[in-house]
Amino acid sequence: MKKRAGRTYPKPTAPCQKAACMAAHTVGALAFTVFFCALFLLAGCQGAGKAGQGTAAVEQGAGKAGQAKAAGKNSVESGEGRKKAQGGKEVQKPEGQGAQAQEETVTLDVYSQLSGFSGEQEGWFAKLMLEKFHVKLNFIYDGTEDFYERKEREGNLGDIVVFGTDSDQYHSAIEKGLLLDWEQDGLLETYGPYIQGHMAKALEKNRRNSGGHIYGFGYDVAAAGGEFGDFDYHPDIRWDLYQQVGSPKVTELEDYVGVLRQMKEICPVSDTGEETYGVSLFPDWDGDMMMFAKSTCTNFFGVDELGIGLYCAADGSFQGCLEEGGYYLRALHFYHELYKNGLLAPDSRTQGQESCLEDYKNGRAFFCIFGWMAAPLYNTVNHTADGKIMLPLAAKNQNTLVYGLNENGGNRLWAIGAKCRNPQLAMAILDWMCTPEGRLTTEYGPKGVCWDYDLEGNSCMMDLGYRAQTGEDVTMPEGSGYEGTWAEGVPQFNNTTWTLNTVNEASNGQTFNYQYWPNVMEREASAVEQSWREGNQVNSIREYLSGFAYTVSKPNSYTASPKPEELGEQWAKVTEIIREGSWDAIYAKTEEEFQQKVSDMQASAMANGYGDCLAWCEQEARKRKASEE
Repeated sequence: MKKRAGRTYPKPTAPCQKAACMAAHTVGALAFTVFFCALFLLAGCQGAGKAGQGTAAVEQGAGKAGQAKAAGKNSVESGEGRKKAQGGKEVQKPEGQGAQAQEETVTLDVYSQLSGFSGEQEGWFAKLMLEKFHVKLNFIYDGTEDFYERKEREGNLGDIVVFGTDSDQYHSAIEKGLLLDWEQDGLLETYGPYIQGHMAKALEKNRRNSGGHIYGFGYDVAAAGGEFGDFDYHPDIRWDLYQQVGSPKVTELEDYVGVLRQMKEICPVSDTGEETYGVSLFPDWDGDMMMFAKSTCTNFFGVDELGIGLYCAADGSFQGCLEEGGYYLRALHFYHELYKNGLLAPDSRTQGQESCLEDYKNGRAFFCIFGWMAAPLYNTVNHTADGKIMLPLAAKNQNTLVYGLNENGGNRLWAIGAKCRNPQLAMAILDWMCTPEGRLTTEYGPKGVCWDYDLEGNSCMMDLGYRAQTGEDVTMPEGSGYEGTWAEGVPQFNNTTWTLNTVNEASNGQTFNYQYWPNVMEREASAVEQSWREGNQVNSIREYLSGFAYTVSKPNSYTASPKPEELGEQWAKVTEIIREGSWDAIYAKTEEEFQQKVSDMQASAMANGYGDCLAWCEQEARKRKASEE
């Protein structure tokens, strides 16, 4: 799942701005910066940040600095050799050697199991790749269920490969010789020095899972372990409407049904004139189970997905998804109640992700369990100025799962195909995406246009980047070297390297998560957000959610075991039964029909090997528990 902007904020009062022609870090240059900014301040020049010139040459602008903020101390700088403010450590970002050697433009095929995009990468990221690496990225996944099997039979998965999980298909690819060994001919050492030097545990996890060889690394790597990064799951709701209906108490998951029913009564029509609903869903991300149902369990019951069931992060116990009275069936019943009350967007089963997101963007749906999905789209400057906003409303008895920072990384893998036409170039691209600049650029946009550093080393979100993160459809500015909208240029991998919540070594102690950067935290909240803060007596979403029960998923090195062939066949049948049966139950017209649909699903799953699949999951739960740090 792609996690773009997490929670959202109104426009910062002092955005990071970039000016022209600053030298590197000398006392004289700093004095000139202060003098230059003073002139701008005297002239009243405190507007939203303009993008600097020449940013298309992404890494050729060393030594530039930016215009100071209102206080005259946070001047932006682009110098690659800037020393960190803490400890004076100089951060060296290696140039991808493949990029240096590559002169002619080539095309690399990208197969990402996490992306629904097909075709050539567009927009600002396409131009950046062309200028930096002389490469075009062609995404080849066509969305068909048997795509992997067809590519496996062809013997070629593409040049850059992104696996949705490091289990069955990944192991099959290794067995059939379809992935490149990163240590072969010194590929990792020569063209992936940043990965090799900074992601040792993630690489070793992959080696243990890959028969002693390194074929890639997992997503959301942390530079150091810690308790947890942030709340990815939280029940966001239209706070303005919630206030208008009298702020009724919410104790259990099921209590949201009544609240949403009242909200629809006072707001029956969306911004675009369509009927409103409590929630809008989509099936695109359904895997072994229905995604929204299992994710609701993660949000409210402190459990994580594991195969066809739920892993309790607190004690390592496992619960099958079809267990009578279990969490998964409870979540299905919640969505069934929404459907019966006219609160589920009727096309949820058939619509795609983009249609669902449009529902939230236009105010057609009021409630979402993902903090990074709906609120960032809805909470535009225009909506918040009108007193409308989506913010968390926690249930009194909820227990949210939060993920501990994990140096081993997760299970969604970056890899390189064995028949890659230019493995040096592919490795150099992955290596750059793991550097601080690469991570921030792939998340937020080009440096100097969307984000930058100030002279003290603080990460700084520029006005255009901020507006893009808070749901506005922004166009890349003239003179920036980029064309089209920001959204059109978003990288289509739909995977991450570093977790946003780990510290960026090139900054003054900030993480990659822009929500906690100084110039974003210093902004003035909108009136409607301020009412939420005052009503809950908190200053941030993290502080608010920390006041309710949560369970930390401990860092671990777990990877799923390959399934035997017979079990794999059973698994395919059982998971299809669970996915389709879940939607059937939700769309049941009566309580009696819901119970019958669930019983049919249970019986059909049992007849096709559910018991064997469950036994494998219980074994895997023990394996995961043993791997926890």
